Amino acid sequence: MRILVVEDERKVARALKEGLEAEGYQVVVAESGEEGFFLSHQETFDVIVLDLMLPGRSGTEVLETLRRRGVQTPVLILTARDAVEDRVQGLDTGADDYLVKPFAFPELLARIRALLRRGRQDQALRLKVSDLEMDLVTRRVTRGGSQLELTAREFGLLEYLLRHQRQVVSREMLARDVWQEASRATPLDNVIDVHMARLRKKIDADLGVKLLHTVRGVGFVLQEGEP
Repeated sequence: MRILVVEDERKVARALKEGLEAEGYQVVVAESGEEGFFLSHQETFDVIVLDLMLPGRSGTEVLETLRRRGVQTPVLILTARDAVEDRVQGLDTGADDYLVKPFAFPELLARIRALLRRGRQDQALRLKVSDLEMDLVTRRVTRGGSQLELTAREFGLLEYLLRHQRQVVSREMLARDVWQEASRATPLDNVIDVHMARLRKKIDADLGVKLLHTVRGVGFVLQEGEP
């Protein structure tokens, strides 16, 4: 899931990016209202985290224009303004939620999860193959009813495989879409293989039906039974 953070305070933006990426989200940062407005039209995001006090075009102006042009991406406003009238104005402009600085990061995560539930009602919030299930909102993964403890990278890798289940996924695809390093000078093959081995151990360990398979010379496939 992709999040656009529009925040001009670099320290705050960096902390948000690092914290959200540690939770497995893909994060793009814009440092001005103009850049945020441009990105929100050029790319697809699941949630926009929008500061109100921005250089150039303000967060309120960005939000008004987005809603006027039909962009319905859920928007969480961040601001130092805590007066009731400021909150009312933000919500009336088209914001879906409002968080006053300073805030606790766990609360931000909870509010983002709530927006994802509301904003993706028409899309699958659960991915499944056989008895392996992934909840994209709570970020909970189970196999046979037992919860699996995955790192953020393993979660992103498994989500990609689930979205491409029964399709062979190459290392090049994983480098480009999961690691987002398609132009890396040296191949990521060894890194990918290590992560895949760890993921396979977690989802297939001590179970009769294997789900994650290596297709020699090609890549990997997630499916019930041998490919």
